[in-house]
Amino acid sequence: QVQLVESGGGLVQAGVSLRLSCAASGYTFSTTGMGWFRQTPGKEREFVAAINWSGGSTIYADSVKGRFTISRDNVKNVVRLQMNSLKPEDSAVYYCAASTTQRVISLKRGYAYWGQGTQVTVSS
Repeated sequence: QVQLVESGGGLVQAGVSLRLSCAASGYTFSTTGMGWFRQTPGKEREFVAAINWSGGSTIYADSVKGRFTISRDNVKNVVRLQMNSLKPEDSAVYYCAASTTQRVISLKRGYAYWGQGTQVTVSS
């Protein structure tokens, strides 16, 4: 079955970097778009970044543009989120998701499978 397992979260101070990873299995990773979302208590899960099947196209939420970078390794079946210059407002549970298409997509309904999430806490 499809499995998405996130790792790399933690407690960090504002201004530092963190890299999240998501290991995928159980489906054809190399032909599927991937995305990262995040959620804080009481709020809707929000889009962070997405990447198409080849890695040649990416999109970002305005709040993370210029600080976060999404990438993928289609040999290792891993998608990563490099997060630089972290801010306290970046604190959330971060979820990896597998799209229903090959393209980049920012809408939650465009994703069929979700990981369990990894907590990122940024202290000021």
